[in-house]
Amino acid sequence: MNVLVCVKQVPDTTEIKIDPVTNTLIRDGVPSILNTFDGFALEAAARLKDKLPETKIVALCMGPPQATAALKDCLAIAADKAYLVSGRTFGGSDTLATSYILSKAVEKVEELEGKFDAIFCGKQAIDGDTAQVGPELAEHLGYPQVTYALECEIKDNKLAVLKEGSDGNMRIGVPFPCLVTFTKPSFDPRFPTIKRKIAAGRAQIPVLGDDAFPDIDKTRIGLKGSPTHVKRTFVPVRKKSGLIIQEETGGASALKLAQALNEAHVI
Repeated sequence: MNVLVCVKQVPDTTEIKIDPVTNTLIRDGVPSILNTFDGFALEAAARLKDKLPETKIVALCMGPPQATAALKDCLAIAADKAYLVSGRTFGGSDTLATSYILSKAVEKVEELEGKFDAIFCGKQAIDGDTAQVGPELAEHLGYPQVTYALECEIKDNKLAVLKEGSDGNMRIGVPFPCLVTFTKPSFDPRFPTIKRKIAAGRAQIPVLGDDAFPDIDKTRIGLKGSPTHVKRTFVPVRKKSGLIIQEETGGASALKLAQALNEAHVI
């Protein structure tokens, strides 16, 4: 079993601030972390390896040079290999351009590590919340995909995925190769061991730069190759005013709520 886990280094959202003049995120001095949902994807791969020790886990990240820290976190937890995709021509890529670049990176890494049976991603990045890159990557590669996965196992030569749904969880069998995006499961991801953490700190992360993809379509990457344009970024003003309805019975509360909504011309 050969599993690729796509990860992203994101700002620690508890520390994010908005520049009031440029309306952009202030990143200077903001700590970065491994995207939370990508951690769930890594844990899913690690659990497969617990049952099949011969499983190889490769982590892949697209980002600036400092994103190697996120990849070293992956090595400390469960990954066997890690690769960073980092180039000046990739800067400013939106989700569509990013997924296209990652699809080319998957092909390049497969030349080095062999064909991947499955690609695991977090359902979304906590700094963008679009949940688009994973599904778009599956489309670029032509892979069947399952989103909002909680856990998975190999069964009958397929990947049996427990998927979160609006009407309850469901189990889906998907053939290899496939792509799965993961959401938060009922258990917490494992912590790195001291031995793995020391080894990860010493690891040299191979970097796939601009010259690693000579055949890439440059009209589909970077800021110029991105159809998404951000007009403005702002923090919405939250009003603290409100009405608390607490009558003696549920019926009386419902009646008072209906009256309040009617007076506010909501209904």
